[in-house]
Amino acid sequence: MKTNNILFTAWKNRNQIFEGIKNLAIKNHLSEKVAGDRMVACKACPEIDLEGSKCAVPKTQPCCGLCGCSLSVKLRSLSSMCANEKDPKWLPVITHEQEDELDRKYGEE
Repeated sequence: MKTNNILFTAWKNRNQIFEGIKNLAIKNHLSEKVAGDRMVACKACPEIDLEGSKCAVPKTQPCCGLCGCSLSVKLRSLSSMCANEKDPKWLPVITHEQEDELDRKYGEE
């Protein structure tokens, strides 16, 4: 994966990346339950990279071998979906806009 492609993809997905980082830093029951369920699917996927050779950011394994995302962040982004476009292992739970609305309404508890 070329650096330009990584930067372009990261910029394009910045809202989902920030969402995943926020949910990793400020853990809540919903995002942790979703992340756990998604991890079960990812562990069964042949594309999982446990060593980190396909990670977009070094030393963030396990990551997705298709998109290079760190699973600790991606799995907690409720508006993200599996990078396998032909056979996604999991789908978004809510849209990014819906998650923003929940944060505004209920705050970060």
